[in-house]
Amino acid sequence: MEPKRLDKKIVSEFLELSTPNISDALDSLRIRGGCEGIKPIVPSVRFAGQAYTVKYVPAGLVPGTVGDYIDDVSPGNVIVLDNEGRTNCTVWGDLLTVTAARRGIAATVIDGVCRDVGRVRDLQYPIFSRGYYMVTGKDRVEVVGINVPVSVSGVQVRPGDLLVGDDSGVLVVPMERAEQVLGVARKIAENERRIEEEVEKGSRLRDARQKFRYHELQRAKT
Repeated sequence: MEPKRLDKKIVSEFLELSTPNISDALDSLRIRGGCEGIKPIVPSVRFAGQAYTVKYVPAGLVPGTVGDYIDDVSPGNVIVLDNEGRTNCTVWGDLLTVTAARRGIAATVIDGVCRDVGRVRDLQYPIFSRGYYMVTGKDRVEVVGINVPVSVSGVQVRPGDLLVGDDSGVLVVPMERAEQVLGVARKIAENERRIEEEVEKGSRLRDARQKFRYHELQRAKT
């Protein structure tokens, strides 16, 4: 079952913001969202999209499969693979990269590793993971859930939650709080822009920061 869709305008507006600005907004709203250790395979790519989740566990006595889910993922979604942080086997390779790029999938986020990195870089497909390793996950791990709540670096990701990624990493925005987070992040970005303008005019950074209350931007509001 497809999760509820966010307004496309909201998703696209998150692309205009940096993950640090969004992270500060999450802090101010007491929402944990940063996925520690998850980094881009290809530099200078950005994405925003709703989660399509896949959960893996170690393979049993009779191994299951690593999953043939990709044909069911809608364009613009982000595939989120919870391989429990394993780095000894991969759950993503070139066939998935080619198919995802062809289908217009926004990105793939893996709590684990990918392989066939050359193809990823050739296609400039946004993959964010703990790294890469050539060993297959076939007969080592298996899918136990699709479009179920999963975890990435200890952060819960539910089907339909919004994920945003850039060179600084990946974060998760709960779907029902997306519009609120967007509003706060915009204000933070605007204040930082004003601070930069003050510095360019010759102000000291300390004074510019004080003027726009920089050190309070990420603080939780009481």
